[in-house]
Amino acid sequence: MIRIALDAMGSDNAPISDVEGAVLAAREFDYELILVGNEGLIKKELEKHKPVPSNISIQHASEVIGMHEQPVLSVRRKRDSSIVVLCNLAKEKKVDAIVSAGNTGAMVCAATLKCRLLQGIERAGIGIVMPTLKGPMVMIDGGANIDAKPSHLLQYGIMASAYSEYILNKKSPRVGLLNVGEEESKGTGFLKETYSLLESSGLNFIGNVEGKDFFVGDCDVIVCDGLVGNVALKVTEAVAHALGEMLKKELKSSFLSVVGALLAKNAFMSMKKKMDYAEHGGAPLLGVNGVCIIGHGSSNSKAIKNAIRVAGEEVVKNVNQHIIEAIIIRKER
Repeated sequence: MIRIALDAMGSDNAPISDVEGAVLAAREFDYELILVGNEGLIKKELEKHKPVPSNISIQHASEVIGMHEQPVLSVRRKRDSSIVVLCNLAKEKKVDAIVSAGNTGAMVCAATLKCRLLQGIERAGIGIVMPTLKGPMVMIDGGANIDAKPSHLLQYGIMASAYSEYILNKKSPRVGLLNVGEEESKGTGFLKETYSLLESSGLNFIGNVEGKDFFVGDCDVIVCDGLVGNVALKVTEAVAHALGEMLKKELKSSFLSVVGALLAKNAFMSMKKKMDYAEHGGAPLLGVNGVCIIGHGSSNSKAIKNAIRVAGEEVVKNVNQHIIEAIIIRKER
């Protein structure tokens, strides 16, 4: 049975959403789930979901790393925090995957320090699965490394391509480099060097792509550094939220609008599902020697459940081994 540890103190609404999501996952998937965090609080939440699934257990952790705490310092000082205990379980091979919707920086730091990186990987990157007109696409890096080198972006492309192929079922994923124009000559020296590395990598590299290409679906993997990727992600989230609120307001503005909304309810619900981050659950931290899924701080129970599902899928599909093989092939070229 696949063993997955969840940071039960991670989300903004912890441990309520985290525990509920774990219970949903335990009832749906054949996984052994270990909830890491304050044992008393976790037990109190589990009491609300009787009968508690037998495949759930608790690993006590007395401390929590807050969302606004400095990652490196907090990981070193709070050795009994849920994030550090979680990563220690992975380091000691007591679990096959770990999931947290807590402090992203602390999770990246702890997972890298405890689990180390895969053979040949220089930096881990967060792969963000995003909806497009032609199915899901992976953007990497979503914020793990804001001071990247061209060689890091090359490895991001290799890792995300493997993830896209084996998790999203994209054959020969199309890889694009996020830039200010499509021409090869565009961008900084950093981007031009990255372009050259990707072009000779053996990946299905289609060249530079722009911000306008994000949701078209002509690209399966978009590569960028963590600073640009995180800004793009946050802007996308903000725009989606704003458009949703504007749409709600307009649909309630008149009787005809309300009637139209009722008639188009199924279409709206379908679109909402495609845009809902909770459907994807969490983002893989690619490059660490283990399966690590990072959820959004605002994750609800559905998002937590799906983050656990994604973790299990990554274990089953053995994505890390495919990444290692791709890196080795690249070095032999």
